[in-house]
Amino acid sequence: MSKVATGHYFEDFHVGMQLPHATPRTLTEGDVALYTALTGSRFAQHCAVPFARGNGLPAMPIDDLLAFHVVFGKSVPDISLNAVANLGYADGRFLDLVYPGETLSAQSEVIGLKETSSGKTGIVYVRTRGFKNATTPVLDPVLDYVRWVMVKKRDPAAPAPAPVVPELPAVVDAARLARPTSLGRLAIDPARSGSPFFFEDYEVGERIDHVDGATVTDAEHRMATRLYQNTARVHFDDHREKGGRLGATIVYGGVVISLARALSFNGLGNLLHLLAINAGTHANPCIGGDTVYAWSQVLDKADLDEDCGALRLRLVATRNRPCADFPSRDDDGRHLPCVLLDLDYWGLMPKRAACVSK
Repeated sequence: MSKVATGHYFEDFHVGMQLPHATPRTLTEGDVALYTALTGSRFAQHCAVPFARGNGLPAMPIDDLLAFHVVFGKSVPDISLNAVANLGYADGRFLDLVYPGETLSAQSEVIGLKETSSGKTGIVYVRTRGFKNATTPVLDPVLDYVRWVMVKKRDPAAPAPAPVVPELPAVVDAARLARPTSLGRLAIDPARSGSPFFFEDYEVGERIDHVDGATVTDAEHRMATRLYQNTARVHFDDHREKGGRLGATIVYGGVVISLARALSFNGLGNLLHLLAINAGTHANPCIGGDTVYAWSQVLDKADLDEDCGALRLRLVATRNRPCADFPSRDDDGRHLPCVLLDLDYWGLMPKRAACVSK
C-alpha cells in the first residue's frame, strides 16, 4: 500500500462524504506580520492593538481573510489537490473573530457532484466549516462557506454519478449576519482609521475606484500560499505547469482576494470586518507579474445596530488595467479577460454614531 497521498479524484467523492482535514494550525503574531507584509493591508482593526481595544476587543484580531485562507488551505489536500480550477463561492458566513494564539481546524462535507460534458472532469460542491480552539472538547465555529471546484477524473471512462447540484442562496440574508460577539460598542477615530466615511455616507449603486495597483510577484504569491499551507500543485510546480495552458504556475485566487481587499482600503477604510460571502468567481487566472487593480460597488445596505450597519459590496479585481469607467462583462454577459475576481460580500461598517472626536 502506498504511503504517499495523491489526493481525491472526481470518482472518489460521494454526496454526504465527510472530510475531516488534517493539521490544525495555531496562528501567531508572526503569521499576522507576514500576512500584512504580503498584502499591505492597512485596516486599523487588524493593525493596532489600542484601536482594537477601543472597540471593546480583548486584543488585535487576525485579518478575517487570513482565517479564511488557513481554513481553505486545510481543505486542499482532500478536495482540490487534483483540481483544474476553483470555480466559485456561496453562502459563506464569518461567525467569530480569531486572535493570535488560537488554533484553527476544518472539516468539509460533499453536498453536490456533477460530471462535466468532456467526461474528463467533474464539479464537486463542498461545505467547509472552520473552527477554533481545536484542542478543546467543544469546537467554536469561525466560518462556514460553500465552494465548488472542477476536479480531474482518474479514469475518464468511469461512470458518472447522478448529478446533484445543491440549491444555494443568491445572497446571505442580512438577518443571518453575525456581529462578532467580542466586539463592544464601536469608537472610531477617523484620523486613526484613515477614513472619514461611515455607513451613512455610502449609497446603493455607488461605485468606488480604489485607484492603486499591486503587482503580484512569483516569490510573494508562493510565500502567501505556503503561509496558508495550500498544497495545490498549480501554484508551485513550474516543471509540471510550464507545459500547461498558461505556461506558468497560477496565483492562488485567495491571493487576489486579499490584495483586492487591501486595495479597497482606499475608499472603504472603515470597513472593519467581513460578515459574509454571498457569491464569488475567479473569472480568469492570475500569473506572476500581473498587476491587480480593484473597484467596489455598493449593492445594498442593512441596519445591524445603533453603532454599525452592513454594506453589501461587489468587489471586482482586474489585471493590468486600471478600473476607471469600464464594464466587467462583454455584451454576452461573460467576464472580460482582464477580470480576475468578482466577489459579492457583506462587510461591517460603523455608523457616524461610532465616530469619536479627538
